[in-house]
Amino acid sequence: MELGADYIDVELKVAHEFIKSIGGKKPEKIKVIVSSHNYQSTPSVVELGNLVVKIQSTGADIVKIATTAIDITDVARIFQITVHSQVPIIGLVMGERGLISRILCTKFGGYLTFGTLEGGVVSAPGQPTINDLLNLYNFRQLGPDTKVYGIIGKPVGHSKSPMLYNEAFKSAGFNGVFVHLLVDDLEMFLQTYSSTDFAGFSCTIPHKETAVKCCDEVDPVAKSIGAVNCIIRRQSDGKLFGCNTDYIGAISAIEDGLQAGYNMSSAAGSPLAGKLFVVIGAGGAGKALAYGAKQKGARVVIANRTYERARELADVIGGDALSLDDLARFHPEDGMILANTTSIGMQPNIDQTPMPKDALKYYSLVFDAVYTPKITRLLREAKETGATIVSGLEMFIGQAYEQFERFTGLPAPKEQFRRTMSKY
Repeated sequence: MELGADYIDVELKVAHEFIKSIGGKKPEKIKVIVSSHNYQSTPSVVELGNLVVKIQSTGADIVKIATTAIDITDVARIFQITVHSQVPIIGLVMGERGLISRILCTKFGGYLTFGTLEGGVVSAPGQPTINDLLNLYNFRQLGPDTKVYGIIGKPVGHSKSPMLYNEAFKSAGFNGVFVHLLVDDLEMFLQTYSSTDFAGFSCTIPHKETAVKCCDEVDPVAKSIGAVNCIIRRQSDGKLFGCNTDYIGAISAIEDGLQAGYNMSSAAGSPLAGKLFVVIGAGGAGKALAYGAKQKGARVVIANRTYERARELADVIGGDALSLDDLARFHPEDGMILANTTSIGMQPNIDQTPMPKDALKYYSLVFDAVYTPKITRLLREAKETGATIVSGLEMFIGQAYEQFERFTGLPAPKEQFRRTMSKY
């Protein structure tokens, strides 16, 4: 304080003592932050309210509360406190599930946030870097009217969606921010963040199928796929509308790959028509690809670790089923198409592959929905055996076009999306 700092942060336990000890000696420009840390959980709204009063009673200029997120919905209680606070308040929730508290605090009346100077060197769990706050989340542009979008998943930290959408929002002058949302219970998340401020979500593993049940209205295609990867909250009444943009992105990327590989013209109908199309995985993305391929006239086979799930999906879309163990020996014909929709081979397990290399020679095109890393072991080995390969990046960019348009009502900046992703 004597060296002229602008702010002094004092722990609540010693605040009375500290403020008493400086008596009337506090320079005018110095603000005393009194902070309380809870490393176990986030208390109820009533308890948090009482804590604010307790901190104020010390004579604090600024109230600071740091709690710990057990679930992402814990953050809502901190937002409730900061948005209604009559005094300057800092409210942060530690841990990966609390990340949004550090980014959205300006929207919900928080006084400031903390960022680290470099990645990995944090003074509290879950802190973003200053660079990310300013350049990825456009922190200085966020305010009470900013609409919140995000990618819901578990795990979710690997997703490149925030890089894609935030840059596009900024260029388009759209007042929105796109964040990572580590969600354990989708229904509870959507019920907790039910205001129209939370305007839209991308949905990834493992929530795509649950999302169908959580929406008020589901697009017929998404309903027949049984998976939703995009949720829009209608601004007029707050109702949730679910759709599926996965199959469009993936199928058109595979068609483009086939056309380029065979110099086919796009006038001749879909290059998938009549092809044997093998899908690995029977989850949300598997369903979307199987449905999309079937629509284009392909004959579809589902391979899954548990045969029962493969059989279920095959029965729904009208196709055949295999267990993943039998797939390596399956080759009724050459020139088949393979699509991996599982997370096998995703970072950090980059040395894994769903398919032995010598079985790949029966396929003319191999697609992998995993896009971190861009070239998975499956794709690398498929290329070595002479197949055309299509990276999950193509599906990711393709499904993002439509989501951006649904989120903003603006045309998707396709060139910009490609440029952004080429950096990663």
